[in-house]
Amino acid sequence: MKGATIWLTGLSGSGKSTIARLLKSEFETRGVRHEVLDGDIVRTNLTKGLGFSKEDRDENIKRIGFVSHLLTRNDVFTIVAAISPYNEVRSQVKNRIGDMVEVHVNAPLETCEGRDVKGLYAKARAGEIKGFTGIDDPYEAPVDADVICHTHEETVEESVQKILNHLIENKYLDE
Repeated sequence: MKGATIWLTGLSGSGKSTIARLLKSEFETRGVRHEVLDGDIVRTNLTKGLGFSKEDRDENIKRIGFVSHLLTRNDVFTIVAAISPYNEVRSQVKNRIGDMVEVHVNAPLETCEGRDVKGLYAKARAGEIKGFTGIDDPYEAPVDADVICHTHEETVEESVQKILNHLIENKYLDE
């Protein structure tokens, strides 16, 4: 079985990590070799010390992309859950990896703010956090995502099924 990177991009609170957890469970059930690279966890290890300037965000995504490329070329499915706000660097990473499925985890800003258990949006609106994606730093939605999950309109199970269907249709997974 050929590996692929499933790159979940979207605003904070859109549901990327929730989808990643259920997709991981589906892969375990199917006996599929996989790894999860969650943006929050990666920032405490692989990209520790990087800030949130555009340059640092780009470097963060490039490093995640490098690890994803290594795993994918060794037939491991890599699930990436990272805001990854800029189209240009996501495109660069996709070109490097090759076998990458870009998933736009799409939810309105209001929905994401309502799901924000850490209170980050409130802090950003109060000016306590600068450069917060969706508030005072842009999020560039994918121009041509392979899969779009509208997490404010569908269950996590429906979102994961969309991804699995895409992987099956494109011969990454057996039915």
